[in-house]
Amino acid sequence: MAKPASSFSKSSHAFMAWIDKRLPVSSFWQAHMAGYYAPKNFNFWYYMGSLALFVLVIQILSGIFLTMHYKPSAEEAFASVEYIMRDVEWGWLIRYLHSTGASFFFILVYLHMFRSFLYGSHRAPRELLWIFGMLIYLALMAEAFMGYVLPWGQMSYWGAQVIINLFGAIASIGEPLTEWIRGDYFISDATLNRFFALHVIALPIALLGLVLLHLVALHENGSNNPDGIEIKANKDENGIPKDGIAFHPYYTVKDIFGVSMFLLIFAFVIFFWPEAGGLFLEHDNFLPANPLVTPEHIKPVWYFTPYYAILKAVPDKLMGVILMFAAVGILFFLPWLDRSPVKSVRYKGMWYKIMLALFAIAFVRLGMLGMSEGTPAQTIEMRVWTFVYFGFFVLLFFLSPRLKTKPVPERLTH
Repeated sequence: MAKPASSFSKSSHAFMAWIDKRLPVSSFWQAHMAGYYAPKNFNFWYYMGSLALFVLVIQILSGIFLTMHYKPSAEEAFASVEYIMRDVEWGWLIRYLHSTGASFFFILVYLHMFRSFLYGSHRAPRELLWIFGMLIYLALMAEAFMGYVLPWGQMSYWGAQVIINLFGAIASIGEPLTEWIRGDYFISDATLNRFFALHVIALPIALLGLVLLHLVALHENGSNNPDGIEIKANKDENGIPKDGIAFHPYYTVKDIFGVSMFLLIFAFVIFFWPEAGGLFLEHDNFLPANPLVTPEHIKPVWYFTPYYAILKAVPDKLMGVILMFAAVGILFFLPWLDRSPVKSVRYKGMWYKIMLALFAIAFVRLGMLGMSEGTPAQTIEMRVWTFVYFGFFVLLFFLSPRLKTKPVPERLTH
């Protein structure tokens, strides 16, 4: 005889009560999902954070399967990647999921960061949220660079040679520092082994920890919104923000839709355009590493090229390295450089929109120039766009508190 539905309900409640006494699952769900109120006017830009988290999961899972067949040895690394692509069942798909996922991860992170420039998500009280986000960005760059070396192709080897040698420009400690990073006097098996250990164990742990801190900081002060208004300042008699809606089910459904649309694009690229014309997987990297043959044009993967262009724009190597690291470092100070009385681009006026548009164009154009041959004309253009890149932050600091802004409404707009 079938057990009544009420009995199943009582059993499930009893089981959850048993779990909650030992692990606060229900209270966690209530605090961070069903009882977490987010602004009701989220738009397209607010997909990027959840999609980036989704791609992080893809990267970890695909990476686990790749390590089952990859051999971190200078003699066998390239052959093991070819073995994965040709002989392992569905190995080509797992490898493309991982390599294409790396590029999509950076696309989503760059769009996520740009949203902050648009709506002021870095402003008080979310400065620490931005700092954790920037630390995630740094960890992601280190993770991507070390992962790019692992296939041990031509561009893997020579790209590592160029990037590691940059540290040699540092006075006094440059040479011992590069030897310490390489683990040898030249790029060798020792370099590959330590990069593999960092890529597979150390950096993923750091990334997951930083993502957790990022989410904790986000839920502590709540999400920003396109108007830059703090919804916690306007609550009803029950203490619920009047302009907020529960994250679950409203935004969980929204994010599921976003993931569905993302998977359509992601799958199309994986199955029909996985190399992206040499952007995601460079053609030189399909040749085994050869220390005796230098590729015609050594360049990093596309997501590093804006900073590589800034490096190439400066004739002096040391100043180029300093400026390249400064281009990343200055982003950490964005919450204190932006001194405008309003947060959102909607109320900052035309001056900020023009500055932000020029900054975005400069970043994209520097990325394109970083992949170029570096002719004299292109070098001059790199210097112009480098000036525009840093000029944005300088002008933001001096002009943002002085220029006219529009009045901010008391309640959210749609």
